[in-house]
Amino acid sequence: MYASTKLPRTSALFISALLGGVIFTSCASSNQLANKQLPPMAAPMAGDGSVNQLSARENSISQKTEAAPIPRSRPQLIKKAAISLTVNSVEKTIDAVSQIINKQQGDLIGLKQQQPKTDNPRHTATIQLRIPENRLEPTLEELAKLGTVDSRNITAEDVGDRLVDFQARLTNLQKTEANLQKIMDRAGSVRDVLSVAQELSNVRETIEQINAQLKSLQNQVAYSTITLNLQAAVSSTSSQPAFGLQVQETWNKSTHSLSSFSVGLLKLGIWLIVYSPYLLIFAALVYGFNRWRRTHSPRLTQAPESTSSE
Repeated sequence: MYASTKLPRTSALFISALLGGVIFTSCASSNQLANKQLPPMAAPMAGDGSVNQLSARENSISQKTEAAPIPRSRPQLIKKAAISLTVNSVEKTIDAVSQIINKQQGDLIGLKQQQPKTDNPRHTATIQLRIPENRLEPTLEELAKLGTVDSRNITAEDVGDRLVDFQARLTNLQKTEANLQKIMDRAGSVRDVLSVAQELSNVRETIEQINAQLKSLQNQVAYSTITLNLQAAVSSTSSQPAFGLQVQETWNKSTHSLSSFSVGLLKLGIWLIVYSPYLLIFAALVYGFNRWRRTHSPRLTQAPESTSSE
């Protein structure tokens, strides 16, 4: 009896242990499946428990938009520079400037030289340069090395609004031109064709003018101008000219003075010959007046009477 009651208890314990393991395994697998299917807790939940993916996507887009900088258009500047230099030799400096222009891929658009004079003993020159806009600063640095910088300045003018205005007007005129061309193709009478043709000609002329102004502004933006003023340095001690030069200068001055005096005498003689009749008449009048005065003077008439009475 004892053995028979012990065997059912052992089998009952074994069955209960087996059922507990099965239940534990099924619970663990269900927990893993739930963890795989559920989204992260950080995501916002909707009223029905589903993930609000649209709002999360909008938040990420707004964050990227705030982080990204707003692009700015590059200013369209017309730059002009001026620099004045004192150099030892103007001629050599001009040659050096030509080399700098070729190096910087620029153009020489003006050159004016003034040789030394009595009132201005310095040799001066003015050079106009056109340089690509991105090479303006390097060119100025190269030019400053040619001598002593007396002055230097750069001016800039923003023409971005004018360029945009010209481009907008050009686009509108081109559309107007296309519409007028369509109207002209559909025009029936000769009068209508001539009227549309006249209007089309005016629009095309305006397009050409605006296009020329637009290209001119774009060219001024792409290329900067430099005005370079050069003047030669003057030494403090002026050297005396050679003895032969002094003698030659004195001879030239004396011969010039003699020729001027001779020409003056010749002119005076010509004037006297031309006015000689008037001079003779004036001399005769003076001589007659003096003779009349002598004969009719009282003192001269009384002198003989006094001598006769004695």
